[in-house]
Amino acid sequence: MKSSITIGELAARFGLATHVLRHWESMGLLEPSRQSGGHRRYGEHDLERVMFILKAKEVGLSLEDMREFLRAPAGADRVALLRDQQARLEERVRAAQEALELLAHVLRCEHHDVMQCPNFRAMLHN
Repeated sequence: MKSSITIGELAARFGLATHVLRHWESMGLLEPSRQSGGHRRYGEHDLERVMFILKAKEVGLSLEDMREFLRAPAGADRVALLRDQQARLEERVRAAQEALELLAHVLRCEHHDVMQCPNFRAMLHN
């Protein structure tokens, strides 16, 4: 990467709109340097921040969670935040697994009307 790139170049690199990067900056997630005239310039650190934000979004962290994580001192505060997120993600995985099991039952159910199937109705109450 060049020593610094423009907002348009950074956005294009990740397939983002420039307004997304400006929003992340307004939230304190990015801190680009400024050239004379106020033009933003992004370096390697900013590139890694964007990669962090995109990965954090994949695991379900909100932008507020990311800001809290980045502002927290390394160590216990960050670990606590990640443990909370891990618990939320495990709950989403559990709920998705239950939904898959319900769908699988519906697809193999021999009842003409699945709403008449006692097993399906029992699954609804879980």
